[in-house]
Formats: sequence, C-alpha cells, structure tokens
Amino acid sequence: MQKGGKKVPGIIIAGLRGGSGKTVISLGITAAWKEKGYRVAPFKKGPDYIDAGWLSKAAGRPCYNLDTFLCPPEIVKQSCFEHSKNCDISVIEGNRGLYDGIDTDGSTSTAELAKLLNLPVLLVLDCTKATRTMAAMVLGCMKFDPDIRIIGAILNRVAGKRHEKKIRENIEKFCQIMVFGAIPKLNAEDFPERHMGLVTSEEHLFSDRAIQAALQVVKDNIDLTGLYDVLSNPVCQSDSPIVETMPDISENQYPEPTKVTIGIIRDSAFQFYYPDNIDALRKLGAAIVFISPLRETSIPDVDAIYMGGGFPETHAPELAENIGFRDDLKRLSQKGLPIYAECGGLIFLGQSIRLEDKEYPMSGIFPIHFGLCKQPQGHGYTKVEVIRQNPFFKIGEALRGHEFRYSSILGIDYQDHEMAFRMERGKGIIDKKDGFFKQHTFGTYTHIHALGAPSWASSMIRMASSYKVSKFRFELI
Repeated sequence: MQKGGKKVPGIIIAGLRGGSGKTVISLGITAAWKEKGYRVAPFKKGPDYIDAGWLSKAAGRPCYNLDTFLCPPEIVKQSCFEHSKNCDISVIEGNRGLYDGIDTDGSTSTAELAKLLNLPVLLVLDCTKATRTMAAMVLGCMKFDPDIRIIGAILNRVAGKRHEKKIRENIEKFCQIMVFGAIPKLNAEDFPERHMGLVTSEEHLFSDRAIQAALQVVKDNIDLTGLYDVLSNPVCQSDSPIVETMPDISENQYPEPTKVTIGIIRDSAFQFYYPDNIDALRKLGAAIVFISPLRETSIPDVDAIYMGGGFPETHAPELAENIGFRDDLKRLSQKGLPIYAECGGLIFLGQSIRLEDKEYPMSGIFPIHFGLCKQPQGHGYTKVEVIRQNPFFKIGEALRGHEFRYSSILGIDYQDHEMAFRMERGKGIIDKKDGFFKQHTFGTYTHIHALGAPSWASSMIRMASSYKVSKFRFELI
C-alpha cells in the first residue's frame, strides 16, 4: 500500500483460533496508535459487522471489510489500497484461526488475505495452561506456509511473569521472532459477548470506557513503539506494488450518478451495514438520510429505504410500541416505495416476533411470523441464484453473501413466485428459498457486499429514481 510515493505500513493481526483475544488487542493497538497521532486505517477480514464497528470506533474512521469470498481478489486489494492510502498505518484484524478457510486449500482464510496483500502477520496467542507448546504451535504456523511472514507474537491471558518468561524465551529461541508483549487475563465485563461476537459498539452503554480499557491494557503491556518501528522498516513490508494494475472501482463499477434520497434505517436495533454499501449508493448520487424506528414516529420524504440487520429482538417492545412508524412504513410499501431489507430488517417487515411467551407486532408488510432460538438457524457464507423476476435483481444472476441469524420462521404464507432466490449454499428463509418480495419491498436473510454485487446499488438507484418520478407525476395530478 502506498501513500503518495511512500509505502504505508500495515499489519494483519491473527490468532490460532476464534476467541484468542485478537479483537481486544486489535482495538487497543488501533486506539493507542490513534492516540499517538497516527492516522490508522482499520480493516476486518471476513463478513463481520460487530468487530468492524468496534474497530471503527477505536480508529475514529470507518472500518472496511476485506473478504475474498464476497468480492473478487483484485477488488479486495483495491479496496485496501483506497482506504489506507492517506493513512500512516493499516491494521487488519483477521478472523478465526490464521489458516481457517472454507476448504482444504485455505480459501478465504486470513493467511490467504495476508498473501494477497503481501502484509506481515502478528500472532495473538492464548497462552492459557501452556508454555513451551506455544513455541511449537507458532513454529508450525511458520512452516505450514513459508510464504506467510509471521513477524512477531503477543502473548495473551498469561498467568504471571514466570509464565510469560517461559513462553517468551521458547518462542524467541525456537521461532526466531519477537514477542512484542504479554497481556494478563482481562475482566470479561469490559467486553461482554453476544452470539458469536462482541456486543455492538452502538448498544454498549460503556463503549467509550471499553475502548479506553483496551487502549490502557495495550499501552501497559505491548511495545507499541517497537512494533511500529518494525512495521515501518521497508524490509518488513512488501516490495511488490498492489495498486498500479488495479481497476478504478469508482469508474468501472458504477454508471453516472443519479440524484435520489435513500433512507437508511440505522440505530441500536439496526446497525449492520458494510461502509462499502453506503459508499456505493453515494457514488451513484444518492443523498443518504438516516432514520430510526426507535426515535421517529414517521418516515421523512425519501425515494427508497435500505434496512440492514441488527438485533431487533433486543428492542422488540420499543419497535412494537412505535405504531406510527410501523404503519407509515406499511403505507409507503403499499404505495410502491422501494424497500430493501436484510436479516433484522426482514424481521421488521414481518407480522411479529415471538420472544418466549410474548408476541410483538412488527410492520406487517410480509406474512411472516418470527421466533428466536438459542442456537444459530443460519450461519456462514451463502450462494444464491436469482430464479424469478423481482424488483432488484435479474434472473440468472449469481450472488454471494452470508447469513447469521438466530431467528426462526414460526409461520409464513407465500407462493413460490414470491421468492426470488434459490439457495445453492446456505439456508435462506424456508426450504432453501430466500429473497421474499411483494411489490417493491424485498427482504432476505442473505447479506451482500456492494463491491461483490455491484448490480445491487445500481438497482437501488434505479428503483429510487422510478419512484421519485412517480411521486412527481402524482403531485402534478
């Protein structure tokens, strides 16, 4: 990555498994470098909204997702370059274990991303009840793929100085890499967990305090200056350019801008959005208006609505009590307002959601009743084929996305022609079908990334433009 004619250093922070502590350490490093005055470009590997939200808060700027399943590799490289070129350093948090991917070749793994971007790796090691074995595990990672440049390690959850000393000496002796710090076991109250990830930064009542806690832990236990100096050394960074042959996303992906207003439903109940998706709408000329069904009783004058995912179940009473907003959304849907909803947004389009023994009414646009389970009902990458004519996608399109939901379908009244997607991979709404639509309202469990599905943003603009024209004609009558 280059900043003008100067190379921008970067690091990929990886673990040996999920839950190793790399998120808290990534947050702390990002916040600490920001505190020092560095412009940090944060990234999250994989389809993750929650970690990305925390990293964005720590860096004070949007965190972009890098995912080679959702997007072509050259687009991932270009995205990384575009969003770090004016920064001092980039921090990319991996996911799962370093080599964990969707197949035996390690496709979509953090390691493959490290090779694609030609960036060094910092390993976060959960050292619970282990000493010399940690060196063996690090050495195994180094030899498993010699093209991966592991430049150092952070010891996490160490039991004390003696424990740290044993592990540090073994890693430095047998692996010949630096140990940049050792972190004791942290109080879990600073970062409570929900589902598979951290709670969202938006709904955490003490998110600022949590970021400060991570920052202080890192400052107290990690050699930040030494790490930055190593990364700034040209020897550590790749000599191969990653931008000269990359396509220009803004010019090649999107047509001429069209002036429309798109409302995005965003608050603590609905906050799962890729920054790239919102950027794509803006690049096509959309003015973005953020709307909250928790705070507002009606919908402003917009030409389309985009509803992302989130945790509507934790705000079900407030959403149910806001009758004005629910009724206004249903009225606009019936008038033909284009509405595109993913996961949590899909739930809000339904009739109701049942939590334990109580049922909470939603907007009532779709004839679907939802429930909530203790285990994931859909989890992982998805592949869908568009098989029926619908407002947003062309028949025959192949889309890649992901789903992660705890909600279940308690009841649904539909005809096959109302489901646009056939699931080639993933679960969908019901019977391997997804993409439920009525008129110009579309709901799906599959989250898509705009850089991997450029037709989505264009369709949103097209639908919004059409609706805007129809509104104008109606006002003239």
